[in-house]
Formats: sequence, structure tokens, C-alpha cells
Amino acid sequence: MKLLSMNEIREDFPILNRKINGKRMVYLDSAATSQKPVQVIKAIEDYYRNYNANVHRGIYQLSVEATEAYESAHDEVASLINANPEEIIFTKGTTESLNLVAYSLGNRIRDGEILLSKMEHHSNLVPWQQLAKRNNLKLKFFDLTDDGELDLSNIDELINKNTKIVSLTHVSNVLGTINPVKEIAKIAHENNALFIADSAQGVPHIEVNVKNLDVDFLAFSGHKMLGPTGIGALYGKKEILEEMDPFMFGGDMIREVKLNESTWNTLPWKFEAGTPNISGGIGFGVAAKYIKRIGIDNIENHEKNIVKYAYDKLNEMDNVEIYGPEKRSGLISFNLKGIHAHDVSSILDESGIAIRGGHHCCMPLMEHLGIAGNARASFYIYNNEEDVDTLVKGLEEVKRIFK
Repeated sequence: MKLLSMNEIREDFPILNRKINGKRMVYLDSAATSQKPVQVIKAIEDYYRNYNANVHRGIYQLSVEATEAYESAHDEVASLINANPEEIIFTKGTTESLNLVAYSLGNRIRDGEILLSKMEHHSNLVPWQQLAKRNNLKLKFFDLTDDGELDLSNIDELINKNTKIVSLTHVSNVLGTINPVKEIAKIAHENNALFIADSAQGVPHIEVNVKNLDVDFLAFSGHKMLGPTGIGALYGKKEILEEMDPFMFGGDMIREVKLNESTWNTLPWKFEAGTPNISGGIGFGVAAKYIKRIGIDNIENHEKNIVKYAYDKLNEMDNVEIYGPEKRSGLISFNLKGIHAHDVSSILDESGIAIRGGHHCCMPLMEHLGIAGNARASFYIYNNEEDVDTLVKGLEEVKRIFK
């Protein structure tokens, strides 16, 4: 397959032609949401223009076409992570996927321990807090090393016969840390615990093979991997999904309904109640296909080069504190000493540079780091070294303003 050049890839993203305050826009907030290639935009438009209809409900031509496209999207997303299509449930995103697991497992898991880490996004913390309160479960946490990796020194104490669930971020949305989920999942399974991975920052950026990782569940979002907002996926092992109760009840998730009893549909439709986000699902499938066309290994290598370039540039600056390990995924969180991250983000915006400033939905991690928040520059396949140079120039201007 021909490797596309950077210019060819950037041409697929029309928003990159926009100017902000008269300046070339430099988008460095892909960890929050990625930009969309024209292929995804056109696929969504094509659905609404040419075959808008509900799925699984009609035998007329439009409905058949919509159903085929929506189901094909499950195939594309499943293929991206080496899963079976029946193991891919479309949700609103990572947050709903994790809540689905916590809710549906809740009836089965009591009197034990749930293991998380101090670097978790709120979406992989709050649902387990609530489950622990309801079902008399104890929360435990991996601590972090000084350079922002999981402290595995006491893993044999943390994961034991009382452990029921281990749920960890695959890639930290603040530190860029890539966690060894395969190794931890193996230890969890040796103790008869379930392992869940929040891969919102994993699937878009690094190779994810659920069979190789042997995770029980894996959650991710479409809008962080070139797809639309409001769509995401939960991968779950078939045998576990078949045992779980549905998350929601209503149309399409049923096999048969009588006045006093109902039976459930086959996977994955058992967990997709009501009219789904059809256009979002179709766009999600096209995004997965686009990533496969580029090649996830090419994406990973590109980001590795960009983030190293950015890390080295920021490291050369005075009064910059960088958080997380040197070996990381495609993002960098940092602070300019004495300057609030919101001020940094606001001033950079005047130069057309979009970064995120705040706690990034990781307030316990910020508390652990001893800060209120930080600035984050996150990269994707459409970013280049010129974007990094523009960021550095902008940060020098921030420092000049604050002297």
C-alpha cells in the first residue's frame, strides 16, 4: 500500500485551511477531539442525502441500504482492533461504554475489590466509585512513579483473590503514558478478575489487538479517531456479553416481547436499544477504514517523531515543566512556571494555536501532581514540525507578555 505524504493527508482535512485571528490555524487538541477527513464528512452527508432511513426495521430499499451501511461499520471497527463484529457494541462514546460495563456487571459483582489507578479519566473512575458504593466493593489504586508511570512494585498485593475488576487507562490523556495492559490483564485473569481498558487515547494512536491483549472489555470513542462525535464502541468478549444483562431496554434490543416477559436480541444488538446514531455509526466505520488505509503503524511512527521533536523543543525552553515519561504517546502536558494554563491557552489562541488548558477530567491526578491543571498539546496524523515550531514561538510570546 502506498504511504501517503504529509501534504496528501493534510489535504483530506478541510478545516486545516481555516485562519484564526488572521493566522494559520494550528490544531493541537486532538486528545479532546480529532479533526475529520473529508471522506468521513462526505459519508455522513451521503447517508442523509441518499438513503436516510431507520435500520433493522424496514424491508424497503432505503432501510436495507442504511442497515447494510450501519452493520458494515461494525465490521470496519471490529477489524481495526481484531475483534469479531458481534463483540462490538456502538455507544455514544468511551464514557457510555464504561458506564455500560459498570452497570451491567453491577448485578453480578459484590463484596470484593476494584483496582484502578491515580491517572484515570473521570469516566473510568466515577462509574466504579458508584458501583463500589452500591455493592460493598473496596476501591484500590495503583500509585505512580516520579516520571508518571504505573508503580508496579506492589502489584501482587494490589491484585489478589479479592480483586473482582481491574480497570485502567490504556494511554493517559494527561501524561501520555502507555500502560502495560497485556501484562496486567494476565495477572488479573490469574486471580479470576475481569480486566477493562479505557482505550480512548489508545485505539486512535497505537496498534490495538484485543485478542493479543486478552482484555475482557475495551472502550473507545469515534470522535478521537477521525470520526463523528456521539459515537463510540465497547468491545467485550462474547461469552461475557452473552451473560450480561442489557444496559437499556426498548426497541431493537429484543427478540420477543409479551405483556409480562421479554427475551433479548443477539449480539451486539442486545445492547443497542432504540434508534441508533446511524449517521455517526457510518462515519465511525469510514474513520476506521481511513486509519487502516494510512496504517496504524505509520500513525504511531509519525506521532513518535512529532512528540519527540516537541519534547526536545519544550525541554530546551526555560521555566517549562513537562509531566509524564519521555517515552509517551502523541501528547505533551506542561506548565510555564508562574503562568496559569488557561492564560497560556488564551494567549496562544490569539495566534491561531489551539491547545487545552485545565485538569483534563483528571482531578485526582492533578492533586497527585500538586497542580491545579496544566496545558496540553496533543498531536495526530495531520500535525507536522511546523506546528510545533509555531507552538514554541507562541509560548515564547506568552513568556514575554508575563515577563
